Formats: sequence, C-alpha cells, structure tokens
Amino acid sequence: MMGIFWGVIAGIFFVVFIFAIRLLSVVRNGSECKPGKNGSISLLVVAGSGGHTTEVLRLVESLSLAYSPRHYVIADTDKMSEDKIRTLETSKNGMDVQPKVDGGNANFTIHHIPRSREVRQSWSSSVLTTLNALLYSVPLVFKLRPDMVLCNGPGTCVPLCVAGLLLGALGVKKVLIVYVESICRVETLSLSGKILYHLSDYFFVQWSTLKDKYPRSVYIGRIV
Repeated sequence: MMGIFWGVIAGIFFVVFIFAIRLLSVVRNGSECKPGKNGSISLLVVAGSGGHTTEVLRLVESLSLAYSPRHYVIADTDKMSEDKIRTLETSKNGMDVQPKVDGGNANFTIHHIPRSREVRQSWSSSVLTTLNALLYSVPLVFKLRPDMVLCNGPGTCVPLCVAGLLLGALGVKKVLIVYVESICRVETLSLSGKILYHLSDYFFVQWSTLKDKYPRSVYIGRIV
C-alpha cells in the first residue's frame, strides 16, 4: 500500500513539474504571440472600481475598433463600472448600444466574477477569495478565448491573467498579457503589479522611478 501511495505522490509531482515547465515556456515565449494577424483582436479588459476603471477605459478609448469583440470583466460588487463601460462603447460605436451582460454576441460584452480582494481585507482571507475568483475566471477565459488581456492593477486581474496563461500552458491558445501599472503608483508597484511583473508579456509603467527599480518594465510616460 505504501508503494502505491508514494507512486501516486511521485506521479502528481511529475505532472506538476511538467506543467510548470510548460507554463514557464509560455511566459518566456510571449513575444512570439502576434494577435490579430488574421483580422480583429479579441480583447479582454479587466475593469476595477473607481480610478482603475477610469484609467483602463481611457486606454480602451485610444484603441481602434479592430480590437473587437471587447469583453469587459468587472467584480460582482462593482456597481458603477458598467455604466462607464456603456458610455464609452456608445461613444466608440456612435450609437446607443446595449451590452450583452454575461455572454451574447456583440461588439462588447460585460461579465461579472467575484472580487479577489476587498480594500483592507486581510491577507489570509484574500487567499481564499482569490481562489474563489479563479474558479470563476478559468471557465470564463476558456469560453471567451481572448487574444489579449489588458489590465492596470485591480486584484481581479490576477486570476484572469492566470487563467489566460493556463490556456497557453495547456496548448489551447497563447493569450497576450498586457499590464499597465496605474498612474498612482510612483515609487512602488501594486500587489497585482508585483505578481504580474513576472508573468505578463508587456509591462508598462508611467513613472521613470519605477523603470529604474524594475528594468523589465517599459516606461511610456503618463498616458492617462
């Protein structure tokens, strides 16, 4: 019996090791991913609440309509971002448009997942809430299969980016992870930034002080 037990443990560790190697390969080869070569670019936008939403929507506003469809993901406790998204899309499309909430065929869709971490939430409890958000993020990302994930720091973006990396690790599709650190981060990265600094394909900062501390980042000045 002990032999079977240790055999199962060894098998699990082998699978985890192979998966980790595959995931590392996906992260390192991110620059080889060229979404949109054959047409439009399916974009997943992570909208946090408040300033995060305002910043990321300004980025989306500067993108061409070739980035379509646009899938917006917001926390289920966020009551304001949906109206901001609808206003932006009305402006981009030049008409009164209604979003397809949690699915549907349109230029843009809106989806809700549990928030990973509330403001001032303890670190210990945030582990559980992040895992809960991951359980919702994986099937959503596997369903949408975006070409690119665009985010700027809300905690909700971490499980979504992990789900995107999982698509590549499993050989389903390489998803480009683009992270733009919030303009309010001048001296240090946000917690999401510290995590995704090592996982994103492109990591942009808006202050040169951050570029000095994090050489892998790309300094682009203030863009929002």
